[in-house]
Amino acid sequence: MKRLEGKVALVTGGARGIGRAICEAYAAAGANVAVADLLEDDAKATAEALGAQGMAVTMNVTDLGSIIRGVAAVEAEWGGIDILVNNAGIFNMASIDKVTHEDYRRQYDVNVGGTIFAIQAVVPSMKKRGGGAIINFSSQAGRRGEANVVLYCSTKAAVISITQSMALELAGDNIRVNAVAPGVIDTPMWDVVDAQFAEYENKPKGQKKREVGEAVPLGRMGAPADVADPCVFLASDDARYITAQTLNVDGGNWMS
Repeated sequence: MKRLEGKVALVTGGARGIGRAICEAYAAAGANVAVADLLEDDAKATAEALGAQGMAVTMNVTDLGSIIRGVAAVEAEWGGIDILVNNAGIFNMASIDKVTHEDYRRQYDVNVGGTIFAIQAVVPSMKKRGGGAIINFSSQAGRRGEANVVLYCSTKAAVISITQSMALELAGDNIRVNAVAPGVIDTPMWDVVDAQFAEYENKPKGQKKREVGEAVPLGRMGAPADVADPCVFLASDDARYITAQTLNVDGGNWMS
């Protein structure tokens, strides 16, 4: 029997990058997977690649109504939700003199609010099914401060706190809540990050990405699959006695 056989998973930000890799890994492990994303065409492409085990859900995690409609669509299709992965997130860097209230609100609405309200939406379904597993996405940036990245770092630190609080609140309902803190992962998002660092550190595009990969103790940037496989473990019964934890998946960048 596959590790996630008979389970239903909802993955926010599931259309590309790490999210897509998680969707693929969950389907390979036997789960039915709802690919939730603002990028409708990409979500459909990812869901189609999963065959009968995939469905695309248009979801804006900053809009409570959109979250509720997306969760309801999954429940209507497959009867409920056993696994939630809060992968949707955005990044933008700015020195303190350039931080705007609009950017502050946007990063907190997506990275923090999206996590909280997606959990709120799926918990009733998980309680009806006797339990579940929630996996939130923090970052190595949530473990430490970084210059010119005050908003992103603080949102990802908040995700660790959310994970701990929700794990304690939901433990009696057999709902485990954990997080992963990826390091530098080679996805399209890192091209955006690299371009922003190039501006702030006066480096040619591509240099920062190369430097951070070389600095990883394991000697390379991570691949999306390097993050997806631990997410399979955390969602499975193999992790049945693990909750309130944040797992570093970063090639040795951060030790805690």
